[in-house]
Formats: sequence, structure tokens, C-alpha cells
Amino acid sequence: MEQKFHAFMFPWFAFGHMTPFLHLANKLAEKGHRVTFLLPKKAQKQLEHLNLFPHSIFFHPLTIPPVDGLPAGAETASDIPTSLVKFLSAAMDLTRDQLEAAVGALRPDLILFDIAHWVPEIAKEYRVKSVMYNVISANSIAHDLVPGGELGVPPPGYPSSTVVYRAHDAHALLSFSVYYKRFYHRVTTGLTNCDIISIRTCGEIEGKFCDYIERQYQRKVLLTGPLLPEQEKSKPLEDQWSHWLSGFGPGSVVYCALGSQITLEKDQFQELCLGIELTGLPFLVAVTPPKGAKTVQEALPEGFEERVKGRGVVWGEWVQQPLILAHPSVGCFVSHCGFGSMWESLMSDCQIVLLPYLNDQVLNTRLMTEELEVSVEVEREETGWFTKESLSGAIRSVMDKDSEIGNLVRRNHVKLKEILVSPGLLTGYTDKFVEALQDLVNDTNLG
Repeated sequence: MEQKFHAFMFPWFAFGHMTPFLHLANKLAEKGHRVTFLLPKKAQKQLEHLNLFPHSIFFHPLTIPPVDGLPAGAETASDIPTSLVKFLSAAMDLTRDQLEAAVGALRPDLILFDIAHWVPEIAKEYRVKSVMYNVISANSIAHDLVPGGELGVPPPGYPSSTVVYRAHDAHALLSFSVYYKRFYHRVTTGLTNCDIISIRTCGEIEGKFCDYIERQYQRKVLLTGPLLPEQEKSKPLEDQWSHWLSGFGPGSVVYCALGSQITLEKDQFQELCLGIELTGLPFLVAVTPPKGAKTVQEALPEGFEERVKGRGVVWGEWVQQPLILAHPSVGCFVSHCGFGSMWESLMSDCQIVLLPYLNDQVLNTRLMTEELEVSVEVEREETGWFTKESLSGAIRSVMDKDSEIGNLVRRNHVKLKEILVSPGLLTGYTDKFVEALQDLVNDTNLG
């Protein structure tokens, strides 16, 4: 009988990392393995409901040490602006002794980690295998995070001429350059020193980038598939949205969401609202209030609410995105193309319009638009600014029944979705991944 293993998980202290790690933990637990999940104390309450196997997945809360510059009580990336991330990573480094004590006491077989680049050192010391599990896209690792790379420039041998930055992406690169060096050092060190690299993606979408990473790091790269959470059957779409969306025809509503990390300047937020209004289509915009505003309502353009009454809603709080995308009335998804949203858009039947802000979102957008040709990107000026006309034009180009580009991206999207939902494809990835971990644990020659 195959031996069951005990895995430690130590993700970066951000919900966009902890959540996919927990989805993976559920897959390991489902196959009878045990997981100890290390995370900041306060985060446990927010993640508990996603633990589907509480008898096999044990939360191990960490005390986040105080760091000069990190606000008191801040424990995760959602507690701080991006400019303070370096202080949070310093706090994570200071939990090293807590991780080491846990490894010494509980003796796991392997540790899955991402940003804590020093984990392989501890793993080697205790004869534990280390797996670097990347929840960002393979294309952004291949472009920005290989040895000898330079920010914004494709590295030698990079396998694509289209999944690259352009002149008007300077704004995205500028915001990344602030912490690029530190981040680059952490990721490349982790990738170089771990026993195995794994990535939350699949070969059908990012195969050539995974092969490139394998060659650059001379490490086996295992794929888990996108690991989308199974829709909670017990939780239907909230009544207010289900009722409101049902008032419109099939595939007619534009849904726009830019993720929790993006906070727009007020003028750009207003341009977004006006651009979507210009389409003449019904819409739901779910974004965080713009800079300087407590609510989205106080920042709306003048006269906007009266003009769109009955056909448009701007919402400043969290919504059930996968369930909204699955609603038959929703026909277009305007997204920032963060990695999670990218997969959700591919698994939906919606037309896809992309408006990226951060570096990895830019590369994901080029993959979707230029290589896979399943989406359109909103045109931007050299400054990175988009106009209401360019946004509304992009949406119309995919929503117009007679549009050539709209029909092309729809056909390609349908084909790709068929592949992704084909029976056994995604479960096959997780099955193979768990088998590979089993082999890694049993292989005493490694490490």
C-alpha cells in the first residue's frame, strides 16, 4: 500500500497565495495525506471555511513579529498598501525560528513554499524535501524571474515574441520596479535551491513557458492545473444579484472587476464608469472605491446614477465572481487579468476584455490576446491612460454580433474551454502532481 505523507505549507502572507495553497491542501487531504498549514493567526478565521478536510489539514498559527515600518496588527498583504510589502516580507523572515521549531517537532516529509526563499535551507537540515509552489503564471516567471534577467526585457531564449511588454506598459513596470530586486532575489533563490518547482497552471495554456523554466533552472517543473475551487453547491448567487441580472437578456450584461489590489485614481475610475456607460449595455462594475474616496458612490461622475438607473450598478464591495460569470445574462467580462481571474474568464462563456495594471497582468493579457486570441485588450496611450472611448470600443468590438474580432475570439475561447473542461483533464493534473510528491518523498537519493 502506498505510504501517506505529511506536508507543510508555508505560503506568502497574502490571500491570493494562501487561498490556492489551501485548495491544493484539500486535494492532498482528499487522497489521504496530512497537511500542516502555517499562516498568520488572524488569517486563520478568514480561511477556515475553505478547509474541506479539518481532520487532515491542521492550521498552525504563526505570531507575526513587530517590524519597524509595519503597522501594528498588520499580518497579511491585505492589511497594508503595496508600498509596505517589504516590511511584511521582513516580518515573514522573522518567523523562520517558528517554522524551524515546527519542522523539528512535527517532522514533515516535505514543505511547499513560495516567497520564503530560505525554506530549502531548513528542509535540507532536517532531511525534508522542498517544493516551490508558484501561484503566479509561468509566463511571468519565464519573462521576469530567470537568472540573469532584466526587468522588462525578454531573457535569452524566451519562447514568445508576443507575450512581452510594450511602450505603454511603463506604468506597470514602474510600480513593479520598486520592489523587483528584492522579489527577484527571493524567487530566483527559491527556484534554484528547492528540490522541485511546481506551478499552478497547465500545459495546454502555458506549456512552452514551463519547459523554458525547466531548462533555465535545470529542475523538474510539475503542474497542478489551475486548481479552481469547486463551486460551493450550498452557496447560490446572492438574491440581489440573481434577481437583478435575471432582468436582462441572455449574454447582454457587461461585468467589470479589477481585483482587490487595484485602486484607481478618481479620474480613471470615472473614465471607467463613463466608458462602460457609453456601450449602452446593462452593466455591473465591482471595484474598490478610488483613491481618496470612502465609497464608490461619492466618486461617480456627475449625473451618472440618474442616466444609468435601471441598467447599471457600480458596487464597491466583494461579489461572488465565479457565480456572476456563470449567470446566463452576463456576456462580457472586463478584467485586469490577474492569474485567478484569467482562469475564471477562460472557464466562463463570456467574451473577455482586458485592462491590466500590474506587470504579471500585462503578460497574462498578451498571452490571452496575442497568443491564444481569446480576448481583446483595451488600447492605452503612452502614459498608460485609457479613455472612455477606447474602453467602450473594446467592449463593443466583442459584443457586436457582426464583429469579426468578436467572432474570432468567441470561437477560440469556445475551443479552449472545451479542452479545459474535457473529462479528467484538470483532475489528471492534480493526480499526477500528488503521485510525483509521493515519489519525491520515497526517493532517498534526493536532498
